[in-house]
Amino acid sequence: MSPKKKSHLPHLWIIAGLILLLTCVSIYMFFATTRPVSAQDFPVKGFDVSHHQGEINWQKISPQQYQFVYLKATEGGDFQDRKFQDNWLKARARGLHVGAYHFYRLCRDGAVQADNFIATVPNKADALAPVIDLEYDNHCIDTYSKEQLLQHIQTMHDRLYQHYGKPPIFYVSRNFYNIVLMGHFAKTPIWLREYKVQPKLKDGRDWLFWQYTAQGKIEGINTTVDLNVYAGSERDWQNYLQQLGIRAVP
Repeated sequence: MSPKKKSHLPHLWIIAGLILLLTCVSIYMFFATTRPVSAQDFPVKGFDVSHHQGEINWQKISPQQYQFVYLKATEGGDFQDRKFQDNWLKARARGLHVGAYHFYRLCRDGAVQADNFIATVPNKADALAPVIDLEYDNHCIDTYSKEQLLQHIQTMHDRLYQHYGKPPIFYVSRNFYNIVLMGHFAKTPIWLREYKVQPKLKDGRDWLFWQYTAQGKIEGINTTVDLNVYAGSERDWQNYLQQLGIRAVP
């Protein structure tokens, strides 16, 4: 009798299995590398508050869960947030890295607004860099030309940099950045407000902080609150603090 021919069926099943496995891996890698960036991808988290959050129980807020907080200090040329001093003292006592921000009025002189902030916010070596919150104001937008507005912003920026010794940060929406700031202040860190899609600026510029929601919930705060993340890793965060002259946490 002639010898039986060997079946190649097992080999075909093995090859088919390998092809299926490689296909599944390729699909996984595609979606893993193309999925939208989520705030949960960033380990360093923080929040920002003003008098609108009312009385805050700072003892309930964990410095391990939230590595930084920004407090509204001033607005325009003569407004001081009534909760700033209280929040400043209690947040610092809680062990949080604390910074202050100014809500910039587009129709006010930049030097006057800088004076307001400097008179209100202590110059502490361990404080975070000052923030200038730049937003549209329908009552003010036509007061200055774009060139004049940029000069006033430059004046406040430079005054705060000189006084606190730390590069100020601009808090902006994508629209404000694209229309007013793009092409200017190339070295100024950007804090981007973006709620619907992953944060990205038209010119590809990097952001330092990302405010990803205004509807956050934090134990110790009775209202909704803005939540933010830092752009880098925990090590990057420690390096950033050191650049600001702030003692890094071991």
